[in-house]
Amino acid sequence: MFDDLPPDLARLLTLRVWHAMWLQRIDTKIAALRERETEREQGRQNRPPEPDWIVELGIGNGRPPIEVHVGGCYAAGKRRRPVPRDEARRLLTAGVRACGHCQPDTGLDILDLSADPAPAPTLH
Repeated sequence: MFDDLPPDLARLLTLRVWHAMWLQRIDTKIAALRERETEREQGRQNRPPEPDWIVELGIGNGRPPIEVHVGGCYAAGKRRRPVPRDEARRLLTAGVRACGHCQPDTGLDILDLSADPAPAPTLH
């Protein structure tokens, strides 16, 4: 057995109090970290799902749409809102720019936004 402890009762009781104080501090820190970890996990579970399509909004009157993105695009600005697939397709075909990074036009099966539509055949 190790016998490096003080030989008298007063110092042993002081060491015991000191160690009990440190154990309490350590237990408090462990409890706080466990609580924080639990809150993070609950936050992950309660986070709404990422939208499939988002539209980046401009500045000014009415905040017009300026660019369509895939839901998780890193290049999308802060002013944005989720849109359903049909609205994303409508915006792209109406002339709203498609993001060059995530290329939502490809994901929406829109082949060429720059081409003019073929002229309608005339009936005689």
